[in-house]
Amino acid sequence: MTIRLADIYLFCPRCAAACETPGKNPFHCNRCEFTYYFGPTVAVGAIVTDKDGQVLFLRRARDPGKGKLGLPGGFVDAGEGTEDALTREVLEEVNLNVIQMEYLASFPNEYNYRGITLPVTDVFYVCHVDSLNVLQAAQDEVEGLLFCHPTDTELNNMAFESNRLALQRFLLNRRD
Repeated sequence: MTIRLADIYLFCPRCAAACETPGKNPFHCNRCEFTYYFGPTVAVGAIVTDKDGQVLFLRRARDPGKGKLGLPGGFVDAGEGTEDALTREVLEEVNLNVIQMEYLASFPNEYNYRGITLPVTDVFYVCHVDSLNVLQAAQDEVEGLLFCHPTDTELNNMAFESNRLALQRFLLNRRD
């Protein structure tokens, strides 16, 4: 069973009063008037291609989506812009240096972490790297790497719907 983040706020984080309307967004405490909006966390994803136009996929080494396909990327840290987060995540996950990126699209997502569903906005970029010769998977996060021209087989095996939507947008833009 998964629980939405708003559902676990049973007490006010400021004054500890019991919540009168658990699960409501925004959370509002009637005692101290504290209000908290359960807005999305931000994550980034990279679409990297080789010289033949094949897309880099990674096979996830852990849940959520263990064993399914994903794109290099991850969560944006506090105080970090999406471009810096993308550069950091691509380097951490697949050892590639992003030298240029173009915004592609953003999509809503949900991330289930230990039974709690977090709302996420995923921001996708088409990335150019300085060299693919140094490509190497981060063993704790990535089970394997794959370059291919995406088909329904890959699109239907994505760990996150937002990744599939971004790839579909990328492929549509490439045809134009």
